[in-house]
Amino acid sequence: MSEQNQAMRSKELSIELRDRIVLRHRSGEGYQNISAALKVPKNTVASIILKWKKSGTTKTLPRAVCPAKLHNRWRRALVRKVTKILMVTLTELQSSSVEMGDPSRRTTISAALHQSGLYGRVARWKPLLSKRHMRVRLEFAKRHLKDSQTMRNKILWIELFGLNAKRHIWRKLAPSLR
Repeated sequence: MSEQNQAMRSKELSIELRDRIVLRHRSGEGYQNISAALKVPKNTVASIILKWKKSGTTKTLPRAVCPAKLHNRWRRALVRKVTKILMVTLTELQSSSVEMGDPSRRTTISAALHQSGLYGRVARWKPLLSKRHMRVRLEFAKRHLKDSQTMRNKILWIELFGLNAKRHIWRKLAPSLR
């Protein structure tokens, strides 16, 4: 975590200070006086005392962990599918999750892939035909320009420039690029 992010977060009070707050409360001192004496916000004093009353301790308790939205089996299947078919889209992955009986949102699927080190990227554009292929095909078309319509109908015409759309792929990034 960067220093800037740490500075933005509030610091957790030491166990010593929390124990002193509880000790003063037990001796009958009010929240306002404890807050002023120890230079701790009144809301913080109140929450520490409330926590002590509920749990009987001032120590930091373990936080609840959210259950995973995707089962490990489905997560592994996702990673296998993405590594096998690099150009699979999130929408296709989502529809296959519905078919498998584990419907998930696109963001959940994307997060699961990110945890596995896979990130969506736009593939580098690569022409379908090389310059030489384009030149040869153009020469062929010019040679057969004067042919009859029935003769031209017998020739299979293929686009010279291919699709001009972005294609998305999944890629495993090196740790230094994350």
